[in-house]
Amino acid sequence: MSSTLAVNAVVGGHKLSVHRCKRGKTDLLELTTTAGNRKITSLTSAFNSLNSSSCYAADTRMNNIIHIVFYYSLLIIINTLLTTNAIDTINTSHALRHSTLISSGGTFELGFFNPGESNRWYVGIWYKRITPKTVVWVANRDKPLPDTSGTLTVIAPGRLLLLNAANATVWSTNTSVSLQTRAPVAQLLDSGNLVVRDANDGLNIVWQSFDFPTDTLLPGMKLGWNYVTGREAYLTSAKNGGDPASGDFTFHCDPTGYPQNVLKKGSSVQYKSGPWNGLGFSGGKNLMRNALFKFGVVMSKTEVYYHYELLNDSVITRFQVSESGVAERLVWGDEARDWAIYHTIQVDSCDIYNTCGAHGSCNAESVLDCACLKKFEPRDPLGWSRQEWRNGCIRSKALNCQSGDVFLKYSGIKLPDTQHSWFNASLSLGECKEVCSKNCSCMAYASLDISRGENGCLLWFGDLVNIREMSPGQDIYIRLASSELDDSRGKKREVLIVTLSLIVGVILLCLSLLLYFQMSKRTDHQPAETGWGRVDNPEDHADESDNKELELPQFDLSTVVKATDDFSLNNKLGEGGFGPVYKGVLDEGQEIAVKRLSKTSHQGVDEFKNEVICIGKLQHRNLVKLLGWCIQGAEKMLVYEYLTNKSLDIILFDPTRSMLLDWPRRFNIINGIARGLMYLHQDSRLRVIHRDLKASNILLDSDMNPKISDFGLARTFGGNETGGNTSRVVGTYGYMSPEYAVDGMFSVKSDVFSFGVIVLEIVSGKRNRGFVHSDHRLNLLGHAWMLHEEDRAIEMVESCMRNSCDVSQVMRSIHVGLLCVQQHPEDRPSMSSVVLMLSNGGVLPEAKHPGFFTGREILKSETSISSTTASSTNALTISLVEAR
Repeated sequence: MSSTLAVNAVVGGHKLSVHRCKRGKTDLLELTTTAGNRKITSLTSAFNSLNSSSCYAADTRMNNIIHIVFYYSLLIIINTLLTTNAIDTINTSHALRHSTLISSGGTFELGFFNPGESNRWYVGIWYKRITPKTVVWVANRDKPLPDTSGTLTVIAPGRLLLLNAANATVWSTNTSVSLQTRAPVAQLLDSGNLVVRDANDGLNIVWQSFDFPTDTLLPGMKLGWNYVTGREAYLTSAKNGGDPASGDFTFHCDPTGYPQNVLKKGSSVQYKSGPWNGLGFSGGKNLMRNALFKFGVVMSKTEVYYHYELLNDSVITRFQVSESGVAERLVWGDEARDWAIYHTIQVDSCDIYNTCGAHGSCNAESVLDCACLKKFEPRDPLGWSRQEWRNGCIRSKALNCQSGDVFLKYSGIKLPDTQHSWFNASLSLGECKEVCSKNCSCMAYASLDISRGENGCLLWFGDLVNIREMSPGQDIYIRLASSELDDSRGKKREVLIVTLSLIVGVILLCLSLLLYFQMSKRTDHQPAETGWGRVDNPEDHADESDNKELELPQFDLSTVVKATDDFSLNNKLGEGGFGPVYKGVLDEGQEIAVKRLSKTSHQGVDEFKNEVICIGKLQHRNLVKLLGWCIQGAEKMLVYEYLTNKSLDIILFDPTRSMLLDWPRRFNIINGIARGLMYLHQDSRLRVIHRDLKASNILLDSDMNPKISDFGLARTFGGNETGGNTSRVVGTYGYMSPEYAVDGMFSVKSDVFSFGVIVLEIVSGKRNRGFVHSDHRLNLLGHAWMLHEEDRAIEMVESCMRNSCDVSQVMRSIHVGLLCVQQHPEDRPSMSSVVLMLSNGGVLPEAKHPGFFTGREILKSETSISSTTASSTNALTISLVEAR
């Protein structure tokens, strides 16, 4: 081979030498390159159509065809060599500008791109070998560059920086102090993961793009929560095909209660997969075991996440949330050169979250999508007939936990939303039933893991929502009144009755024949003497528990005196309208709180009896537990469970202690109070109106879980009664509703008003009464309303928790609080609606003018007024006689 033409160049850091030669009758292009210590030689394909017999000289006689072929072949070879020897790493001395990184296997590429015809530039990762470009991750999706002058660099102690033309930081990563390195490099892996690691230790990864997904979930990614870092990895859709900025839809693995996948639009839930059952998600009809990939949920003390891994490395697949909110899995087809839809998570109307409301079941193959579960009936029959199903269903017969409830098995369904659930992986199904039976708030139970039979225990509390019929589905056992009988028991009982009737008939026939031959006087009396033929009156054995007051232990005065160290001032916890409260310790070590009726208290024997009877019949996780009572001589006392953190107002309104209440804890307290009130108003044996709901009557346990206390002023109702009126107004100013304080009219909506005040106090950390603002003379309700009307409600948030708050949750809580404190009772939502609004994230109705928000003179202290006593602190309950 002889060479007549040589071209030397440096391209992308590679030294290139190109020779055009002739071997026999074949013209060849030879390209030699050096990459590191390697020498690579490549020959192009021949072009024999040229009529030449020797190597061609490099002169002006080379025709145009030779030029075209030469340079075209040169470009192909250079591109091939650069791809084969691509760079996948940048370091502190080598930044990324106009070139790209390509993973070692050539699967993924990272660089600058601009979508469509836009002038916005981004750093992203895309599939190297797939056309058109499919971007799977974007660094600066919400902060684009205006031109191509960007630079991506890595600096110690392990941060990636995206700089603009002025060297200002447009986007950067954060690195944990414990994961820093002095010699960082950024490397694009063949999994599509961009990692920042130590140059000398490939296992020391200080940051990775897999922890911060955009709209695509790749194999090996984790979707869920890392409890060590406090960070959640979730998908966020793009705005549209030409704009990768964060869109409206997000996809999460939500571990609240028990893990399930959730699709949201803003804060509104669009879809929930149902709980993970060991094989798949309970409602995941299309996510089945297959030969392409395996998937699962991992739960530990440090993290909870959903992930999937490829079983066939030749398959290219991704899971994506589109800009229109469609969550789907796509598989690349080499023959079609296009992405094919493998499955979507929402396939029919029953996949829309909570289509049929509480205790409603959705069936997409039915003429009517929704039907009430067996033994349930529509809550709103008229609305149900119009196919308005959101109000759901209620039990045909109310529960009566004290008399004993039963559990009915429902099969072939998607398990309900597990947001308000509890689980224990070590319990059997029988033990699960036992645990649920003992807790009157437990509404259903099911097996936790069905991958190896029936294992573990999953309990539900509150309404059961998001149920659909499925085949195959799962079994769930739902709590019903003991008077309800399922079909299987009914059939067994019918068979038993028929059998027993035949046996009794035969016995009676034999007895009749025997008696026929006996003396007439014996015939007249023997059945009564022997007991044969006697029929018991069923009413003689009726369960009379409903007519008996719940019996609570009575404590001896000496026991209480000893436990409280003779009511020592050191053990005094506080004092309310009832009297002082003391901490005590019983001989067996149990801590108690003793409420001692004050001799000067205007809350006397009636209130004492009312609290014993009322709270003694109530059982709920968000109500304080009454352990017993003591009456001896002039002493009247109630003995409660002791709660470590005392009352909410002690922590909430203290500048130092309030720092213990970050936003997640405050939101948990709001939800707990709401669930406790919903139980009082709707789900308890007695319909109870508290009438004195305030921050000082919310007690907190060691985990800051709220419990409603002080039922001395509560009123109970039966049937459909929801309120009444009184000439003796009791309660606390700042928390009382307008209609109650002015006209003595009270109802469940009076408690709703008080709840709304507490919500606004929890968000702001300020009391309603005595609230002072330099710009106006409004109380807290008026201040909240003004900020809400001006779209500045976020300014209400207490400064100590602004870094921990979820802005959407805070804004929703303020909005719900304002709905609860509206002037007119009929405008306020029920507590069941409040619980739903706080948890579901749907569209909220517009709030109207709140009650008691007009300007007034600022009070120096919070006061309560009584017809017989002087003013006192807000901790006391007021009593006004002869309300208008």
